[in-house]
Amino acid sequence: MRFTVESDIGKKRSVNEDRTLLLSRGNLQLAVVADGMGGHNAGDVASTMAVEGFKQAFEQLETLDREAKKQWLAATVKRVNKEIYRYSLTHEECQGMGTTIIAALIEQQHVTICHVGDSRAYFIQANQIEQITRDHSFVNVLVETGQISEEEAKTHPQKNYIIKSLGTEATIEPDYYEVQLLPYSYLLICSDGLSNKLTPSELHSIVVEDELLQQKGQTLVRLANEYGGEDNISFILLEADREEV
Repeated sequence: MRFTVESDIGKKRSVNEDRTLLLSRGNLQLAVVADGMGGHNAGDVASTMAVEGFKQAFEQLETLDREAKKQWLAATVKRVNKEIYRYSLTHEECQGMGTTIIAALIEQQHVTICHVGDSRAYFIQANQIEQITRDHSFVNVLVETGQISEEEAKTHPQKNYIIKSLGTEATIEPDYYEVQLLPYSYLLICSDGLSNKLTPSELHSIVVEDELLQQKGQTLVRLANEYGGEDNISFILLEADREEV
């Protein structure tokens, strides 16, 4: 599994509230992207607590079967949620803070994903791109209930309003997904600083280019900034093995 990791402050923000994490233990990898928000600029506190919580849990992790991976993700995200929530209640400057989270456990070609918020995961192949995750956002509810179109959602005044995030409530119920990677396929997990700026077709065309993975990552950041760069831009791009395992 090859990878590149990027986290850029963008062109408008004074603080980077995104955090990324990529760790390996034997054949198992953990990839995390967290996009912090709220609480008097304490979004970076929330996103840092999220990735640190996953890092500590992963360092103590033993071998897991497929079902146990989801259980581990569920236990970890719920524990981290409580830690962030309790911290916000006892630190006035952090009240109301929260963070999105995408955590992916990867073992060879199999991926188990835990998701809260509007950061996204994409599965990319030579001829297609698929958004794996479903945004926990107000406009996505409007789209799914047929009240607005996907095109209208792109410019909706409340497009950045998230209805679920880590640390803003005492309990959390994430979404879970499983993906089987294929030779020459890619997994992209990103904050909305990337997905709000580049269309899926643009993401696809750049990722499948015949370039080094790091160059692809740099191109994605450059274009997101050229298109406005209003938000922090963070992602992990992983390329599957090119042979069947």
